[in-house]
Amino acid sequence: MSLPLVFHDDYSPLLPPGHRFPMEKFRLLRDHLVACGLTTDQALLRPAICPTDVLALAHDRDYVDRYRSGDMSREELRRLGLPWSPQLAQRTVRAVGGSLLAADLALQHGLACHLAGGTHHAHHDHASGFCIFNDLAIMALSLLEKGRVGRVLIFDCDVHQGDGTARILEHVPDAITVSLHCEKNFPTRKARSDWDIGLTPGLGDADYLKVVDNALNYLLPLYQPDLVIYDAGVDVHRDDALGLLKLSDEGLAMRDSAVIEHCLGRDIPVVGVIGGGYDKDRALLARRHAQLHISAAEAWQRHGLR
Repeated sequence: MSLPLVFHDDYSPLLPPGHRFPMEKFRLLRDHLVACGLTTDQALLRPAICPTDVLALAHDRDYVDRYRSGDMSREELRRLGLPWSPQLAQRTVRAVGGSLLAADLALQHGLACHLAGGTHHAHHDHASGFCIFNDLAIMALSLLEKGRVGRVLIFDCDVHQGDGTARILEHVPDAITVSLHCEKNFPTRKARSDWDIGLTPGLGDADYLKVVDNALNYLLPLYQPDLVIYDAGVDVHRDDALGLLKLSDEGLAMRDSAVIEHCLGRDIPVVGVIGGGYDKDRALLARRHAQLHISAAEAWQRHGLR
């Protein structure tokens, strides 16, 4: 068996021309992984839509129902940054289902990746920053409720703080939230994660990777989680439109490999989601995101997973 990868054709609905969110990156990521021979379209695992009861583990049910039906105010949509459409609503609940499937596969096999996910700005009762439902929190709460894990650690390396995740899971002691983010970036008002590691603008590969290694060398033995949820945001890249850090392509590859190795080296399953990334060159952006899956496939082979 090859590395489990999760994707659905629903993931790239059309947005208005010129919209700044790169919705087509999910489709282009799939195309790139197929073109480079890492997978085939037939091998990609297609998720079901996430049920409302599961969404409601992390979110206010009234908010869930209103979003799914399109009953959103202009102010709510402004805060979200995306227009509502039936296609986007279906994509949203399908993508949460994709993260849940990827987490289940990681627990079965030791490692799995989603070609989407990482919507860490979504809060209990409102959307924010392109994020509607918080798949990171939903994964954690669903697995804990089912008894699939006793403790889960979310290692969020998106350039922006995972404020929604932190607030949803604030009083869940067995869901450990860790956010490595640029301190001088969105959101202006930070939440309180279990571990917030605020990074200074302009931080480059060597210093960033040192932070990653130090954090995981300390936190993984401390908490001994049954699963690590890894948000591999590429908006830490030096050319990203919304990031202020200075990682190179090589730095991204080293980061992804390091996180996966820290986990697998301790026999801790890890599920990867792609997080944020913003570039007008959407094909280039897709290749940037693909580094997570390339690093994971290499680790899959190296560790003889099946």
